Amino acid sequence: MPKKIDWYIIRSFLGAFLLALGLFTIIIIIFDISEKIDEFVEKDVPLKEIIFGYYVNFVPFLLNQFSPIFVFISCVFFTSKLAERSEVVAILSSGVSYMRFLRPYLLTAAFLGVISYILSGWIIPEGDKLRMEFEFKYIRNQDDSKSNIKRQIQPGVIMSMQNFNLIDSFGYRLTLEKIENGRIVSRIFADKIQWNKERKIWTLDRFIERRFLNDSTEMIIRQEHLDTQLKFDPAEFFRRIEDVQAFNMRELDEYIKLEQMRGTENVFFYQTEKYRRYSGILSILVLTFIAVCVSSIKTRGGVGLHLGKGLIISFVYLFVIQFFHSYGSSGVMNPILAVTMPNVMFAFVGLYFYRVTQK
Repeated sequence: MPKKIDWYIIRSFLGAFLLALGLFTIIIIIFDISEKIDEFVEKDVPLKEIIFGYYVNFVPFLLNQFSPIFVFISCVFFTSKLAERSEVVAILSSGVSYMRFLRPYLLTAAFLGVISYILSGWIIPEGDKLRMEFEFKYIRNQDDSKSNIKRQIQPGVIMSMQNFNLIDSFGYRLTLEKIENGRIVSRIFADKIQWNKERKIWTLDRFIERRFLNDSTEMIIRQEHLDTQLKFDPAEFFRRIEDVQAFNMRELDEYIKLEQMRGTENVFFYQTEKYRRYSGILSILVLTFIAVCVSSIKTRGGVGLHLGKGLIISFVYLFVIQFFHSYGSSGVMNPILAVTMPNVMFAFVGLYFYRVTQK
């Protein structure tokens, strides 16, 4: 049963965390506006769309992505204040063990970790879709066409297209090859192909299908026009790998399966992103543990010294995270291992600080 001192620590922790979020929100908005103000003015973007179409969705995404660092800094800040006022000494002197002292911190960290997972896995991706629409409309310099497209759109079906234009939804020189048991069983050609977004169908012009039968004969089918449902969306041609943030966990799992079927290297990036969302809870717990051990000692340098240590640890943590995630995203390292290793390493760092901390 939580005691009064537990609620005191929990309230202080959450208060410092919310204060950190508020300060960083202001900083993020100021720096981002200074970078994009020329584009907003040049394209005459309505203020309502800037606020509700962009920043309302962009700021939560960025804050949640770096939430382990914000939790760490806020924990260092308010625990240093407790130590400076000798409150930590009083708590431990009353017979409370250091692990018991850590309990409300870890409970709060677990709570924030679960909230962060829910946000990154389900809520923020929905807002991020709106942010992407805003960026497509006002910010991004997106190519209107793609050339020399080739991919597997479903098991055993290889699609090739010479060119596709996003503005008019026309593609040219389409080839579809269906392969079964290592043998081409049919090949489809079309001079022109058009995507109907409302009906979700493709119209093929000057369609020719060659079916290769088992008795070494072939059947040729010709049509001037053919409406069909091919299993691919032209939006895939123009998707940036960073747009994975707009996928919730269910959509991300489905897209990983799709990329695995296609056999692309991007599958490692999406898997790393998936496991990164799960690892957020562990990251917050580990960093909270380190923050308490680093800042619960009363020192002559006070809060400033503890914040200095905290910032150094934060920068090192971000570097290590980025280092391992890059290996996981490129397939050099197993994505699960790439996401887990930084937290394991910093767990040992936390154990070291725990051993040297005065209790």
